[in-house]
Amino acid sequence: MKLQSQVSRKVGNTEYKKSWIVIPNKLLKLLKWKSGQELEGEIKENKLIIKKKK
Repeated sequence: MKLQSQVSRKVGNTEYKKSWIVIPNKLLKLLKWKSGQELEGEIKENKLIIKKKK
């Protein structure tokens, strides 16, 4: 997996970035996740947990 980001806009001297995690297709198939699916995240013990939104 890889964390990526890019500047989405710049206002004055402030840059606003968007970030995303690239998840390999192999893992997406195992999780049965599809593009555009709503997900939710939480932090537990300094780890990011991502789940399908109910």
